[in-house]
Amino acid sequence: MRIVDVAEFYAPGGGGVRTYIDRKFIAAADAGHELFVIAPGPRDGFEPRPGGGVVWVKAPGLPFDASYWMFAAAAPVHAHLDRLAPDMVEASSPWRGAWIVAKWPAARPRTMFVHADPVASYPQRLFAPHIDPDRVDRLCEPYWAYHRGLAAHFDSSVAGSAWLAKRLRDHGLSDVEAVPLGADVGAFSPALRDPGLHARLLADCGLPAHGKVLVGVGRHHPQKRWPMLMAAVDQASSTAAPLGLIIIGEGMDRARIERAARRRPHVRLMDRTRDRAALAAILASADALLHGSESETFGLVVAEALASGLPAVLPDRGACAELASPFVSELYRAGDPAAAAAAIRRLFARDQPALRAAAADAATGVRSDAAHFRDLFAFYRRRFAT
Repeated sequence: MRIVDVAEFYAPGGGGVRTYIDRKFIAAADAGHELFVIAPGPRDGFEPRPGGGVVWVKAPGLPFDASYWMFAAAAPVHAHLDRLAPDMVEASSPWRGAWIVAKWPAARPRTMFVHADPVASYPQRLFAPHIDPDRVDRLCEPYWAYHRGLAAHFDSSVAGSAWLAKRLRDHGLSDVEAVPLGADVGAFSPALRDPGLHARLLADCGLPAHGKVLVGVGRHHPQKRWPMLMAAVDQASSTAAPLGLIIIGEGMDRARIERAARRRPHVRLMDRTRDRAALAAILASADALLHGSESETFGLVVAEALASGLPAVLPDRGACAELASPFVSELYRAGDPAAAAAAIRRLFARDQPALRAAAADAATGVRSDAAHFRDLFAFYRRRFAT
């Protein structure tokens, strides 16, 4: 098949969507498919990839995040779609890119791959934990009506987790297929745990040998709740059980996060790395993952941490909670720093050697991205191949 993904949030400095699509290129080529991505960028161009490539369309920058651009005119995208003549088309955001795909006049199958939940990311996050998320959903019915109207132009919608698929169905979308995402399990492993690296992480946080290092990975964005997690680590730490936090990432909210980190001697910020081996070693060598976003539609970082044999402290809403096993994780009330602190204390109150052994066992059950792409391409063949 020739697949074209009109990917509005694929960008050189992007996060999970970029990681996902980069892996998708490899999987598509291995399976004998062609994959082309049409993405907005600072200039027109073409970037070859295995079995296809990225078609960059010159577009204006996103006003509130300099890492991204946004489609403007539909005509250039339609011209690329006409030239590529795909067997099926994906749209991977519910905004301008999806409407451009919806209005493309060619009679080609098209699906909307839902990578984000704007209601969970913004209004539910802003009002948590003070207003029930179901009430926020009801207040946001105009958005859900908009999403239903957009989805009606597509043959199907694909969700990367059962949690997101249920949300879409609960809000009236029909023909929703759940194809859970996966992690690059070949790159992450408990076997990469390095006591020397663990000691260096402790030292980076100014902690003694009996301290514990939590690690968080993700964009510097309000959605990730980094200041809240710093406050939770403050509350959970004690002289007898000192804690540090290392945050790996970059992004639009960096200034605020740096201000919050400067007040805390045991918090360290690390720039985002594209060195997968270095990230895998850190995840395997830390003491726990700490995650704050309750609006993840899969939770790639959480899957990578679990594949590394790393126990996790996670919010109780969103697709991350779906990945959590009570044997290797603790959940807390989303958006509540005191609840997060209590969850951290519960995790470290457990028998630590037994916890690490359970986490190493659980790592073998983490779903692979190869399994995800196999199931995704099988769904496309079953539904759309001619």
